[in-house]
Amino acid sequence: MPHAFDPLSVGAMTHTSPHAAHDHGAHPVHQHGQQQDADDQAEILDLDAEVLAEHIASITAWLPVKDAPRHIVDLGSGTGAGTLALLKRFPDAEVTAVDTSTSHLHRLLEKAKSEGLADRVHTVHADLDTAWPDLGTPHLVWASASMHHMADPDRILRQVHDTLVPGGLFAVVELAGFPRFLPEDAPEDRPGLEERCHAALDQHHAEHMPHRGADWGPMLTAAGFTVEGERTISVNLGPPHTDAVGRYALGGLRRMRGSVAEALTVEDLTALDQLLDTDSPRSILRRDDLTVRTERSVWAARRI
Repeated sequence: MPHAFDPLSVGAMTHTSPHAAHDHGAHPVHQHGQQQDADDQAEILDLDAEVLAEHIASITAWLPVKDAPRHIVDLGSGTGAGTLALLKRFPDAEVTAVDTSTSHLHRLLEKAKSEGLADRVHTVHADLDTAWPDLGTPHLVWASASMHHMADPDRILRQVHDTLVPGGLFAVVELAGFPRFLPEDAPEDRPGLEERCHAALDQHHAEHMPHRGADWGPMLTAAGFTVEGERTISVNLGPPHTDAVGRYALGGLRRMRGSVAEALTVEDLTALDQLLDTDSPRSILRRDDLTVRTERSVWAARRI
C-alpha cells in the first residue's frame, strides 16, 4: 500500500517499508522520527476511539446482520476501535484484526487484554496491496477508514466478496472529512483559519488519496455485492469538551500541519503554531469553545 497521510482515520492502515529494518539500522535519527510518528498516530487513533465511542457503537448496532456473526475480519484495524466495538456488539464472535503496523496490532492486543477480550482476538500483519492473507471465511468484514488507502480498491472489494461466506456482510465506514474543532471566527487574529487548513488538506488528499470521500455504493455493486443499507452519522460534540477532546484536537491539528504548512500564508502558519504551542496563552488546550464536528458514511453490502 502506498504511503498516505491521513491524520484521523479510525483504523487507518499504515504503510511500512519492506526495507524498514535495513533503513532503521542505517539511520538511527530517522528511526526515532518514524517511531515518534507511529506513536503520535496511535495516540490519535486511541483518542478517536474514545471521543467517538458512542458513534462507533451506533454503527455496529445498525449493521443489518441476519445472524450474529461468529467470525469477523477487521481490515485496517489500527489500534482496535472497530475490533473492540465489534467484540462488544457480538459477544460470541472472534475478530481477526489485519493491519500493516505491528505496533498498532500490539497496542490493540494490549487494549483487548485489559478488557478481558484477548482470547477472542487474532492479529494478522499484512499489506493488502501486496498479498491477501488467509483470513478463512468470515461472516462479517469491517473496513473503517481503510478502503481509501488501497492502491487498487476494486481488487480489494472483489477479494472481500470472495472471502465472505455466502450471505456474509461487508461494512465500509469512511470519513466524510477531517474533523473540525474551532468556531468559524477563531482564532481571533486569523478567523477562518481552520477552514483554510481544510481546503489545503482536501487538495493534498485529492492528489495522494483519490478514493477518499468516494461513493462506495457503485463500486460495491460492481464487485458483486448487494448494497442493503447506507447511512451517514453526523457528529457534533461539545462544548463543554472533555480533556480527551482537547488532546484529540491538538494531535489532529499537529498532524494536519505536516500536509498543509506549505499551502498556508506566513500569518496563518504563525496562528496555527500558536494554537499548537501548549505553552502559549493561545494554545488550543486553553480554549473552552472546542467541538468535534464531522460525518462518517457507512455502506452495508451483502454477498448473495
